[in-house]
Amino acid sequence: MSDEVLAVIEASAPRRWFAIAILCALGVLVFYVALATPPAPGWQLFLIGAGGLSIWLALRLYRATEHRIELTATQLRSSAGVVIAEIAEIEALDRGAFAFKPSNGFLMRMKNPGGRTWQPGLWWRLGRRIGIGGVTPGSQGKFMAEAIATLMAERD
Repeated sequence: MSDEVLAVIEASAPRRWFAIAILCALGVLVFYVALATPPAPGWQLFLIGAGGLSIWLALRLYRATEHRIELTATQLRSSAGVVIAEIAEIEALDRGAFAFKPSNGFLMRMKNPGGRTWQPGLWWRLGRRIGIGGVTPGSQGKFMAEAIATLMAERD
């Protein structure tokens, strides 16, 4: 019963493709500025690097948003098989308007620090903090946050 999926967060297709298109357009625009009206060589290298970074971010976003986040009674995991958090390790859940959290999402503080990782548009982990959300619908994020709060209340 603990492996049953209670809630899911996934990037909707329009949000996903809009975010990817914006990052690609930014990369192309910056490449165009760097090559069509070349500034000083240092600035030109900077612009080419910024354009390449935008294209790389679009590819990372494309790959990350192919997956979804699933909540079970014992853990929060990615459909790629990565365990994001164990419910027993969650210390606090922050959904406030002024929290440093992803768009349409929430922030979790863990009891023990973890490694750094980032799946653009879905989730990130930095030390004891995990941010869930991004190009995901707000309704799914709100429902999952409520479900996690309920699981935490049952645990305590």
